[in-house]
Amino acid sequence: MPIEVNGKSFETDEEGYLVNRSDWNEDVAKAMAKADNCDLSDNHWEVINFLREYYDEYQIAPAVRVLTKAIGKKLGADKGNSKYLYELFPYGPAKQACKYAGLPKPTGCV
Repeated sequence: MPIEVNGKSFETDEEGYLVNRSDWNEDVAKAMAKADNCDLSDNHWEVINFLREYYDEYQIAPAVRVLTKAIGKKLGADKGNSKYLYELFPYGPAKQACKYAGLPKPTGCV
């Protein structure tokens, strides 16, 4: 099921994740967030960009526990906790943030 962004069509899987990671850009992320009634703040972008860097380094999208721990290490304990991440991404921090970041669905997510 493709999504339309700025007159261009991007292929997604049945759950809305980009099929081609190279199609990702900030406008695609904003369109995905808008479909979920989510306005991306600087805090959202901090997590999204962290995930993209993490994926580039490890070639895997982290599950929520790994994400929480890694964010805590890099961004501090106030951001590396489930409560904070679920406030930003109520549909599941790893799942929803990875989707907006143009990454595959994290392993272990249903």
